[in-house]
This record gives sequence, C-alpha cells and structure tokens, in this order.
Amino acid sequence: MTSTTTRTERGTFREQREHVARLHSYLTRYQLVTWTSGNVSERVPGEDLFVIKGSGVEYDDLTWEGITVCDLDGNAVDGVKKPSSDTDAHAYVYRHMPEVNGQVHTHSPYATAWAARGEAIPCVLTAMGDEFGGSIPIGPFALIGDDSIGQGIVATLRGSRSPAVLMQNHGVFTIGPSGKAAVKAAVMTEDVARTVHFSRQLGEPLPIAQSDIDSLYTRYQNVYGQ
Repeated sequence: MTSTTTRTERGTFREQREHVARLHSYLTRYQLVTWTSGNVSERVPGEDLFVIKGSGVEYDDLTWEGITVCDLDGNAVDGVKKPSSDTDAHAYVYRHMPEVNGQVHTHSPYATAWAARGEAIPCVLTAMGDEFGGSIPIGPFALIGDDSIGQGIVATLRGSRSPAVLMQNHGVFTIGPSGKAAVKAAVMTEDVARTVHFSRQLGEPLPIAQSDIDSLYTRYQNVYGQ
C-alpha cells in the first residue's frame, strides 16, 4: 500500500525525475489530461524503484521535485510530494511485468468515452495495426485506492500486443519499454479513438484482415523509422 509518511527531499535520481517531469508536457500538448488528472511513471534502471508524478500537482508547476521515488510496493522512499493515487496500480504492473519500464494514465476524452461504454476499439485503421497489433482491449471495472486497477491491467495486457488498455468506466492506461514509449501509446490511443468514433458516425468501419494486421505490426515494429 502507498505510504502516507511525510518524506524529506534527498534528491535521488534527479536526472530521471527531471526527464519524467518533462514527459508530462506531452499529456497537456495533446490534450490528454484535465486539471491535475493523469500521470507518467518510469522504472529506475537497475533498482526495485520507480518514479511517478505527485498527487494533485498542477502541470504548469511540475518540476523534478513534483516527481516522487517509490519502491515496488508503492511506498514513497524519496520526495516531498505524496505520490499519485494510481501508485499502487503502477507498482503492481512493475512487479508482475518486468518488461515494462514506463506507464501512463490519462482520461483522454475520446478513448475514455469508449471505456465508459465498456467497448474495445476495433482494429479498423492501419495505424492501429502498426502501433497496437490489433484492437485496443477493455479491462475490468476496478476502484482506485489499491492495486485492483493494476491487476486488471496485467490480466488484460499480459500476452497482448497492445500497449494500451481501456479500463471500464475509468480511462486509459498504457505501458512501454520506457516512459516516452508509454506516452506515445497514450497519444496514439486518443488519436485512433477519435478517428474510429468519427468513422462510426458515417457507418460501420471496415475491418482489417488478421493477416494484414500481423504484417502491418511486424513491419512497423521492426522496419519503420531510424
């Protein structure tokens, strides 16, 4: 459980905390968050620790001191800010998915609208085949405050090619090999959620054959880019 003990600032992992603080600017730039909602976390390389945004810290005021260092049980070990209310969920994912080094949570409006319906976003865009390797799945309803959300994320994404899950009635959680990769997945989730929503206003979107999805995913993950 997340510790509520008041901590002093020792300044550990300051460079990574500065990096994660900067990553939050993508959430505001792409309008994925409102007020203080949402967060980015990243595992500390070589340590059983991760860093995460402090609870209720405003984005305009976010510096490295607004990022708290936690252990993999969700206890704050350095930083003056109480960690995010999603800390236990992030900690559960890090404990159970060692390949995950970054996580993001948003309530981005189009993607969260799909979550409110309890409906996966179908893979009807080549960009979805590229990034997600299929549909963006729905995770179970879970209350915030313990690791129940983390359990739902792991149960849904373990063995899935998708780096994103829509937690029912809640919002978007994304994972990645780094914090920036998880941020990219969150940006892409909102982008395709919006486009598929628009498409459904015109009629039923056309599905993409699984073999073509597999081909798109393989090319994008292994060939695309520098």
